[in-house]
Amino acid sequence: MQIPYTQTPHTHEAQPARAAAQYRTLWRWHFYAGLFVMPWLMVLAITGTLYVFQPQIESWLYQDRLAVVATGAPRISEQTLMERAAATLPAGSRISSVEVNRDPARSAEFIFRLPGGERESVYVNPYTGAVLGTLSVEHRLMAQTRALHRSLMLGKPGELLMELAGCWTLVMLVTGLALWWPRAGATWANALRPRLQLRGRALLRNLHGVAGLWLAAGGLAFVLTGLPWSGSWGAQFKVLTSRIGMGSPPGAWGEAPVRSQIPSKSVKMDDLPVAQIPWAVGNTAVPRSTPPGTTGTADTADTADTATVMPGMQGMSHAAHGAKDMPGAADNTDAHAEHSGHSGHGAHSTHSAGRDTGLTPASLRAEGALPVDAVMAIASRLGVETGYSLVVPKRPDGVYTISYFPADPKVERTIHIDQYSGKVLRDIDYNAYGAIAQAVSFGTSLHMGRYFGPANQWLCALISMGLFAMAVTGFVMWWMRRPARALGAPSRPASPPPMRGWTFGMIALGCIFPLMGATMTLVWAGDRAVFGRRPGP
Repeated sequence: MQIPYTQTPHTHEAQPARAAAQYRTLWRWHFYAGLFVMPWLMVLAITGTLYVFQPQIESWLYQDRLAVVATGAPRISEQTLMERAAATLPAGSRISSVEVNRDPARSAEFIFRLPGGERESVYVNPYTGAVLGTLSVEHRLMAQTRALHRSLMLGKPGELLMELAGCWTLVMLVTGLALWWPRAGATWANALRPRLQLRGRALLRNLHGVAGLWLAAGGLAFVLTGLPWSGSWGAQFKVLTSRIGMGSPPGAWGEAPVRSQIPSKSVKMDDLPVAQIPWAVGNTAVPRSTPPGTTGTADTADTADTATVMPGMQGMSHAAHGAKDMPGAADNTDAHAEHSGHSGHGAHSTHSAGRDTGLTPASLRAEGALPVDAVMAIASRLGVETGYSLVVPKRPDGVYTISYFPADPKVERTIHIDQYSGKVLRDIDYNAYGAIAQAVSFGTSLHMGRYFGPANQWLCALISMGLFAMAVTGFVMWWMRRPARALGAPSRPASPPPMRGWTFGMIALGCIFPLMGATMTLVWAGDRAVFGRRPGP
C-alpha cells in the first residue's frame, strides 16, 4: 500500500529556509568580491572614462601643437619635415615612427627615441616647416591614464592585479544579479525602478540593486572585452586562439607564410613602438628587408610567394636616395635586436646583434632606405590614406610597418614593406583574422568608445560612472552595517545549502581564469580557517 505524500508544516518551512541560506551564501561571495574589487573598479571607471574621450582631451590640451591653419598651400614632403624635426632634438636621436594624419588642419607628428631612452613626439607645421613643440610619449596625460588603467603604473604586478580585479568583477556582477533578481511575489517593475521614498541604508541598497540590474550587461561587456588585452590571461588566450585557427592570422606561431622561430625570441608586432596595434596581429612575425647585394633572408624567402610588388616601385633607383651596399642579413636573434631599442637602452646604430637601437633620419637615408613619402604613396595605393602609424626601420634588414587601427575593425590593416624595394612583404586585413579575433576586434572598438562615435563614448562613460557609483554605494552600505572592529561579512548559513549549479559555475570560472581560480580557493579556505563553520557575525 502506497502512503500518499503529505506536505507538513516542516516542509513548508524548509523552502524559505533553503532560499534564505542560498541568499546568504551568494551575499557572502558578493561581499568578498566587492570588498576586493571596489578600489580598483573606481580606478578603472575614472581612467576608462577619461580615456574614451582621448581625442577631445588631447585636442584641447595640446591645441598649440596639434592644430595648424589650413592655408591651402602645398605640404612640404614628409621626409623634409622629419629631418627638420630631428634637427631640434639632441644629437643621436633616432626616428621611431611617423603618425600619418592628412587632415589639412593637423600638424605632422614624428616620434623619436632620445639618447637617454625616452620617446618624444615632435610636431611640425606641414606648410611652413616650423616646429610647433614637443611632447613626451610616456608622460603625456593620456599615456599616464592608460598606464593606470592597465597596470596602476606598477608594471607586471599591476597588470596581474587589474586582471584579477576584472575577473572578480564577474563574480561581483553575477552574484549581485542573483541577489536582486525578482523572487516570488516581486515584479520586474519594482526591481528596475528606484524607490526614492526610502531613506538611509534602505535607499542606498535600493539604488545599488536597481543600478546593478541596469548596468550588468554593460559591466560584463567591459570585463569580457578588456580581458583579452590583459598581460597574463589575455596573452595566453591569444596564443590559444592562434593555435586553434580562430585568432591571429597565419604566421603568428610559425605557420606559413611568415616563419618565426622560438616565439619568445622572434620579432613580433607587439615588439614595435606603436601605441595601438590590432589585437589579432600582436603575435604575428615581422618579416625582414633584403639589403641590396644580398640574396635574401629567411623571412623574405618565406614570404616570397605572397609578396606584392607595387607598380613602378621595383625599378626605383636606390642610388637616388644615397643607397649603398649593405652587409649580409643577420639571423633571427639579430632581427630581434632591431627592436631592442624600444626599452631605452643602447646608443648608436651598429650592425652588431643586441646593439641596434634605431637610425637617425640622415643615416636612414644614407643606408639607402626609401623616403617615408614613397612608403606613404604605397600605403595610399593599397587604400590606407590617413590615421595610421608608420614604423621606421631600425636596422639594415628592418622593414617599414604600417599599422592602421581605425574605429571600424573591418578596415584594420597591417602592412610590412621592404625598406629598399618597396615590395609589400605582408598585408594583413580583417578577413585574415580568425572568428574569435574578429569578435575581439569589435569588442575592443566598443570598449574604447570608438565604434559608433560620440554616442559610443557617452555610453561607455555612463556605464563606467554607474559602476563607480555602485562601488561607492557598496562601500557606504558596508561601512554603515559593519560592527565596530569587525569585518562585517554577511552571516554564513548554519547548514550550507545545496547549490550545485553555482558550485559548478564557480569552478568553471576558476578553470577559465586560473589566476582568479587560485584566489577564489584562497578566499574560500581563508573564510573557513578564520570563521570556522559557525555562523558569521
